[in-house]
Amino acid sequence: MALALIFVPILLAVLAAAMPSNRLRPWLIPVTGTAHLALTVFALTRPGLAARAAWLVLDPLGKIILLTVSALFFFCSFHAAGYLRHRAETPNRVFCFCFLAFLGLMSLVTCSHHLGLTWVAIEGTTLVTAPLIYFERTPRSIEATWKYMMVCSVGIALGLLGTFFLAYSSLHAGLDSALTLEGLLERAPQLSKPWLHASFLLLLVGYGTKMGLAPMHTWLPEAHSEAPAPVSAMLSGALLPCAFLSILRIYHICAAAGDVAFVSRPLIWIGLFSMAVACVFLVGQRDFKRMLAYSSVEHMGILAMGLGIGAPALFGTLLHVLSHGLTKGVLFLSAGNIYQAYGSKSTEQVSGAMRRLPLSGTFFLVGFFAITGSPPFGPFISEFSILNGAFDAGRYVTGGLFLFLLLAVFIGMGATVLKVVQGRASFSARNRPYRETFLSGAPIIGLLLLVSLLGLYVPEAVAALIRDAVLFLEGRP
Repeated sequence: MALALIFVPILLAVLAAAMPSNRLRPWLIPVTGTAHLALTVFALTRPGLAARAAWLVLDPLGKIILLTVSALFFFCSFHAAGYLRHRAETPNRVFCFCFLAFLGLMSLVTCSHHLGLTWVAIEGTTLVTAPLIYFERTPRSIEATWKYMMVCSVGIALGLLGTFFLAYSSLHAGLDSALTLEGLLERAPQLSKPWLHASFLLLLVGYGTKMGLAPMHTWLPEAHSEAPAPVSAMLSGALLPCAFLSILRIYHICAAAGDVAFVSRPLIWIGLFSMAVACVFLVGQRDFKRMLAYSSVEHMGILAMGLGIGAPALFGTLLHVLSHGLTKGVLFLSAGNIYQAYGSKSTEQVSGAMRRLPLSGTFFLVGFFAITGSPPFGPFISEFSILNGAFDAGRYVTGGLFLFLLLAVFIGMGATVLKVVQGRASFSARNRPYRETFLSGAPIIGLLLLVSLLGLYVPEAVAALIRDAVLFLEGRP
């Protein structure tokens, strides 16, 4: 089943590259999204079929990330088909190939139980997403692409060095240097502590760069701002959690080695620092897509902080992966529709979105309330669980800073969002030909329904997946 989750998108990406019709090719994207979601549900409900290879195991942590990736891609795939139909004059062969390959590589990350293979998959996502960021072919998009490639390449190089250090921690202890997760967890107490600590720090910085943690986040505002809406949604809601999964892996190994106290401090501090940096850049932000990018920096900080708090906050942290990913889908897809209707991302030129685009403008406002942790939406439940975890762990200062930064983010984002949705659209914006369609609006509705469901009631099947992941991370059967 793990092989099917990886190779079905890859094979359909090859088919998309070979298909001659620029008009029919985009429809392979929703076909792939539907097939992948069906395979994901099948894998999650039939655990015995989830893995059949030593290096490919769909474990409880991978299931949470895979569910997030597959569900978000399903909705984004229909929006992408509508987006490419609107851009019918632009060749889409490269876009379709890279977008589908992107799904296959993220699936590989979720199933990989060999840290070397994980590194290859993460690097592969960088290569296939670079052409997607450049799709608009503007000076800003090529600048964003180069920043993305350069910064992430440096980060992934540090991640590779951290992987080497992890292998050497085994050799230094007189063990073999295998990098399979099972082997590392089994002999974690015997690993060389200095080399393991150095490996953790390098992997935190390396994969933290890909995850968008500050101060390694510099690629993220550019890439998220310039990429097409469905690509931005997948970068924020799916790719960043894949990088977080890589950090979860090394955290798991360190926890098995009895080093939770060592890893928790840097995770909490880098998490709070990321939230603080996001606050600074959210205040007075005039580019509403860049605003969403800095919101992603904030939420990656929340994930890092929740992981650093440890056991009391793990359920909320893993739930936040899912709730954040779906909510960012609502926001980026709505923002993409607004951008196409106005031809601008600046609040100086965009106003009255609720009148110009009633569905997208309204859902952009609702999505803002959801992503800032307002009830009754999924992020409220997950963030509240993390806050409870901080207080239960006796980390009152951390919990207080968390609340303060959430309030600052709400104020900063609110000023930008209200400028976009309120008022009256300009004459030029009202006369642009873009109109909302089923493909541009239905995915947003579907995502918002899921976000609302997670806020009102976490389905037992999802709660069970998260509980299993928490027990797995804690090393309990």
